[in-house]
Amino acid sequence: MLRQQLLERFQVEGIVGSHSRMLAVFDTLQRVSGSHATVLISGENGTGKELIARAIHRHSPRKNGPFVGVSCAALTETLLESELFGHERGAFTGAVSTRKGIFEVASDGTLFLDEIGDSSPKLQLDLLRVLDAREFRRVGGSQLIKTDVRILAATNRDLKQLVESGAFRLDLYYRLNVIPVTLPPLRERSTDIPQLAEYFVARACKEAGRSPMPITTEAMRLLLGYDWPGNVRQLDTVLQRAVLLGGRVIDYMDLPIEVRFSALPPREAGGLASAAGAEGAYRYAIPAEGIDLEEVKQKFILQAMEMAGGAIAEAAELLGLSYRTFYYRLMRASGAQADTGQARTG
Repeated sequence: MLRQQLLERFQVEGIVGSHSRMLAVFDTLQRVSGSHATVLISGENGTGKELIARAIHRHSPRKNGPFVGVSCAALTETLLESELFGHERGAFTGAVSTRKGIFEVASDGTLFLDEIGDSSPKLQLDLLRVLDAREFRRVGGSQLIKTDVRILAATNRDLKQLVESGAFRLDLYYRLNVIPVTLPPLRERSTDIPQLAEYFVARACKEAGRSPMPITTEAMRLLLGYDWPGNVRQLDTVLQRAVLLGGRVIDYMDLPIEVRFSALPPREAGGLASAAGAEGAYRYAIPAEGIDLEEVKQKFILQAMEMAGGAIAEAAELLGLSYRTFYYRLMRASGAQADTGQARTG
């Protein structure tokens, strides 16, 4: 019952999952959200690091304060101190008015430092100083300004390796790594894909004003079989597009070509042919019932051409066919498509 309550609490935030590694993340969030401790969130791009940071803020004593997010990789050296600490009017050319920096804006709230692993040496030093002293001066100013912010940092890089290589300060690493939270990539928690897919489809249907769209068994099989290099963000994007461009249900043909081709056997010397040959590859990647195999072959020929950018030799290699056989089937598929188009026009 407690586990279910924990799941429901964070699913409201858009963080969906019941895999054991996600349950461990939820448990950590439950423990640290009510504190003022610094949290370092690690994970690949697209795993939802900012969602986690926002959930921590919303369940913290600072929830009524500001949540300020900044990409450390986007902070340029020339305007770095001005961005962090603000500036006084006339401090430099173009400073026509006094401006608050992010540490002042985020005071009494949460400061989310995204892509901390890509921060410059100058930024690392400035961050360390203000984290130690909890005070700073605006550029061109003399008055010390106190700041009370909670730091949440995120990275898609291994900070330990960066420390060992000298690219990241060891003292700053210890300042940030008080409570570590590691988000697993989607491929390592694939059992969450059905739950995530239903959540994203329901949300996309609501936003688009469409009726609920079920996901077919074949489409779900392809979603489960794909590696998702873009993680949860990529799955969300794929299903948003399927909702907007699909029909009453989300079927396998509503998914992008890279997801559909993921069901093919691994590529070998002769192409994508499996032990059963190219015919086996066709059958492996399509539903077994209720579909005309010839029609599916034609679709796969055209999809291979799309994937190969129109290069016949490369498309033939993808399907494990000879150039001559592929070209013959391409002409048939193109003719069938043209006939279908004329029939529909008529």
